[in-house]
Amino acid sequence: MRIVVCITGSSGAVYAESFLKKSKSDKYLVVSRWGRALLKDELGLSEKDLVPYVKRQFSDDDLTAPLASGSNHFDACVVLPCSTSTLGKIAAGIGDTLVTRTAQVALKERFKLVLCVRETPLSTITLEQAATLSRAGAIIMPISPPLYFKPKTVDEYVSAFTDKLLAVLGESISRGWRFEELE
Repeated sequence: MRIVVCITGSSGAVYAESFLKKSKSDKYLVVSRWGRALLKDELGLSEKDLVPYVKRQFSDDDLTAPLASGSNHFDACVVLPCSTSTLGKIAAGIGDTLVTRTAQVALKERFKLVLCVRETPLSTITLEQAATLSRAGAIIMPISPPLYFKPKTVDEYVSAFTDKLLAVLGESISRGWRFEELE
């Protein structure tokens, strides 16, 4: 599976790092300007530190990158974390960066688009934009890890969300509530 992973400037870099490490798919990375600041501020990392977990990285300002064209197939585009500004641009059809253009390609080509929003509370405008994108086929996946298995560490908390995201992409099956009763 080919997955484009886009990191934008909403808090939650730890989720992107966890996903990049856990996903077995071929991953292509795009980090926005504010995504770079986020990686540095929250994790003390640069985008270069993520290179071992991806097949290739593209610059967010390179609209000539192959991801910007619907003629190049990918299976999913995951924006993690997805800022509400990025969500708004995608909802409005603005493709002025590689992140937003790749999301536009995913929508028009009917590739899977997962927007992992990490913001609270959400304004009515953002909720309406999320609903517009959902109707267009995007999966709006707020970063809201499950707690029913009683995580004891931050890593377990983060991993629970990452496992859910991997399941949404069809890469694995996550532990659900009372999952053992289905075994």
